[in-house]
Amino acid sequence: MCVIKTSLRYNSNSDQLADAFIQGAKESGNSVEEISLKDKNIAFCKGCLACLKSGECVIRDDANSITEQIKQADVIVWATPIYYYEKSGQMKVMIDRANSLYETDYQFRDVYLLSTAAENEDGVDHRAINGLKGWVACYPKSHFVGSVFAGGVDESNTIKDHPALKKAYEIGKAIQ
Repeated sequence: MCVIKTSLRYNSNSDQLADAFIQGAKESGNSVEEISLKDKNIAFCKGCLACLKSGECVIRDDANSITEQIKQADVIVWATPIYYYEKSGQMKVMIDRANSLYETDYQFRDVYLLSTAAENEDGVDHRAINGLKGWVACYPKSHFVGSVFAGGVDESNTIKDHPALKKAYEIGKAIQ
């Protein structure tokens, strides 16, 4: 299992949501690789499509090793803050840079989204979910399993007593 934290804030709400998921998954005996995009050097995709021929991106930065971890994992969990009703820019850039997986023997089957936002109304996470479903649709052996959204959290640690933490923990714990 690979949990990718995309927030650039330290001790962010989406990281804490991911930590709850990880705790549940580990308690069920799952092996979890945790990746934070914080302090990673990840350039924008150039759209050259050389990765489809070589199996890896021609840009030499941290995205290549992250992509390899994604390729080897059976479960992928993306954790992101929602900005302007969409996933974080760094999550989108990492998804784009993982294009080299398209024609490979990737292992991931189940994909989840964990997200947080200051806004708390219904539908805040719909664009992020649809964007991730678009990525998943490109990988026919995988499927989008579900999401956990924590709204009404903006400052660090405002997620502290949010019910989404328990939900993320329970979903992580249910993975076998």
